[in-house]
Parts: sequence; C-alpha cells; structure tokens
Amino acid sequence: MEIETPTAEALGRYLDLSSLELKLTARNMANVDTPGYRTEGFDFQSAMTQSLDALSRGDAAAEPEVGPVGGLLERPDGNNVSIDREGIRMAEAQLQFRTGAELLKHEFSRIMDAIHEDQK
Repeated sequence: MEIETPTAEALGRYLDLSSLELKLTARNMANVDTPGYRTEGFDFQSAMTQSLDALSRGDAAAEPEVGPVGGLLERPDGNNVSIDREGIRMAEAQLQFRTGAELLKHEFSRIMDAIHEDQK
C-alpha cells in the first residue's frame, strides 16, 4: 500500500531539485581546471514553482532547464568556474536537501500518527 499526500509529493520534488543542484555543483567543481568548461546551473526557485504548478494540475513535473550560467568571469583558457561561487552553491544545496529531508520525515511521522490514532 502506498500513501501519498500533496505535501509529501511536493517535498519529494524539492529533494529531487536539491539533488540535481548538488550534482551540477559537483560537476562544475570537478571541471574547475578543464579548459573551455562553462559553469552549468538552473533557476531553483523557478523550477520549484513550475513543479508545484504541475503537481496542482495533476501533471508530471518537467525537468528544469539546465544551461550555462551567465555573468561569470572567464579565464584565459575559456573556463568560467568560480570555486568560491560553487562552494557557496554546494552549501546552499546541502542545506536545502537536509531541510527537505527533515520536513519529509515529519510528514511521514504525521501520517503514521494518524494511522495509529485509534490505538492510543
């Protein structure tokens, strides 16, 4: 038996997007010395808003549009990865993921409490 709630579905998508942010940031950091590499990312807030809209309509959420990040300084080798920027992004994404996991844990606890309410 599978129990789903709108909150759990939204938090699941939040965790998916946070995980994607972590993966992209790790990829950017891994390519800090790769000539010509361009930093990749996506707009987390916009992707989450679109995902919530899709969930409210009962549609599957589309994957966010990942693309080059503009406005970064390019080195002579064509690489524009800033390890400082990526470190901050990594910390933010880790915090987002931990927060989402904790909220999902509380949602499941709430559901279990409701299921076992008559046993108290």
